[in-house]
Amino acid sequence: MNETVLVLTPRGRDAAVATDLLKRYGITASSCEDLTALSMAIERGAGAALVAEEALAGAGLLVLTDHLERQPPWSDFPFIVLANGHKGVRSARAFETLDRLRNVVLLERPLHAESMVRAVRSALNARRRQYEARDVLTRSREELEQLVAERTREREEALAQLHEAQKLETIGQLTGGVAHDFNNLLTPVLGNLDMLRRRIPADDPRSQRLIENALQATGRAATLVQRLLAFARRQDLQPRAVDVSGLLIGIEDLVTRSIGPTIAVFVDAPPDLPAARVDPSQLELAVLNLAINARDAMPGGGRLTIEVSFEEVAAPRGDRLREGHYVRISVIDTGVGMDASTLRRAIEPFFSTKGLGKGTGLGLSMVHGLAAQSGGALILSSTPGIGTRAELWLPAADEEAAANEQSQAEVIQAAYPATVLLVDDEELVRVGTAEMLIDLGYSVIQAGSGVEALGVLRGGEVQIDLLVSDHLMPGMSGADLLREAHRLRPELPALLMTGYTNLVQGPAVGLPRLAKPFRQADFAARIAELIDARRLRDNVVPIPEARRSQQRSTE
Repeated sequence: MNETVLVLTPRGRDAAVATDLLKRYGITASSCEDLTALSMAIERGAGAALVAEEALAGAGLLVLTDHLERQPPWSDFPFIVLANGHKGVRSARAFETLDRLRNVVLLERPLHAESMVRAVRSALNARRRQYEARDVLTRSREELEQLVAERTREREEALAQLHEAQKLETIGQLTGGVAHDFNNLLTPVLGNLDMLRRRIPADDPRSQRLIENALQATGRAATLVQRLLAFARRQDLQPRAVDVSGLLIGIEDLVTRSIGPTIAVFVDAPPDLPAARVDPSQLELAVLNLAINARDAMPGGGRLTIEVSFEEVAAPRGDRLREGHYVRISVIDTGVGMDASTLRRAIEPFFSTKGLGKGTGLGLSMVHGLAAQSGGALILSSTPGIGTRAELWLPAADEEAAANEQSQAEVIQAAYPATVLLVDDEELVRVGTAEMLIDLGYSVIQAGSGVEALGVLRGGEVQIDLLVSDHLMPGMSGADLLREAHRLRPELPALLMTGYTNLVQGPAVGLPRLAKPFRQADFAARIAELIDARRLRDNVVPIPEARRSQQRSTE
């Protein structure tokens, strides 16, 4: 603020006297010749103006008032007008002139010097407050603009995240639907291969080997489908004791293919480590997510190391690890690394350092969620230019890891004469499943829909011992069919077949179920369990073993 006081008093030496007086009191003052000069001085910058009333009759009044009209909103330039002593009586024109100056303090002459100085100081103080208000308004406007810009950026980021989430949801729905249909197709393939293997003579090793290769390939396809279902979040978490070293060695080829040839992959997985309690499918997906993140951090190639070790935590730690034993999986890359601020936000949902459309920001969030749900933690450390280390800590299991089921599982033949009502809208799946049941020694009645199956049950012409139904069918789902069947025949056992495993909510809760695709041995064991329970209740005598052997030999 320019604190100069402009003085305009046209009579004699009044201007010089007033200027000297103000200077004696430490106030900078400058005299002006007329209203035009006063207006120009105000435009250049000043703190207040001391003007004699008679000077306002000059020709420059219009120039001055026009300038005052153009002041910014925060400004109201102060005037101290030395009046001519009208004793309270002023002309209308005089009032109009003073009003046009807007901010006026009127001092009647003659006046004491101290009164004039105090009036000038008050005007300067008021002018300072105007500048302070301007500064506050300017800062507020800048802060508001920054806030608007920040909110605009956050909105754009939120819209981008929503777009990514919607895209991910769409991909998940598509993936889940394709995986379900693929499971349906794998069911008859597995069943038919099982039956063919049993029919091929043992002295034909080449045919047995071909069938076994086909079964292994089909099993790997089923595992791939489970991964797709896990990605689509249509699979329950099923934690159990898992041999982590064996799992990592099993997916080493998948990791290597996923991250490309420019990155060398090393897996250090000792075979004698304790098992970890975790869902194996979700663990595979988590390791794959960490590997893909590492790949993106090494655009020019590098080294990816996956290590597994057994660790003991003696006391609770700040990273949410409780006291206990853990299996630690470390995924280490030689990539670009992360700075401290990026590292702090790395596990936030939808946070990504990749460009728009190049990442969902859900990879580390999903890994973190799996670790937390499993009772462990995800611990990240990184150094810019050196690389990142992601540690997945999982609680060690008390029991040993279950061995993988062998393809040579025993097929349980029908112990009782029984009729199965089989319901599936997919004819290929239904026929293949019916062949498995017939091969096991059961009689089969097929239905292509829930309505058709209910018609068979209401007819009562055939004794039905077990109802087996697909879950996802048009018109009436398998769960709805089983509920209606229970109303008609409360004692009738039922089994629900499904390509999904996440039936923990809705009408399918509590129903016996078998996940597709399934082996004939698994199917036979599940059916025998349900039928045996009912037959034991009804005291039905089982088929003698000799007769069952005779049935198998005549098929």
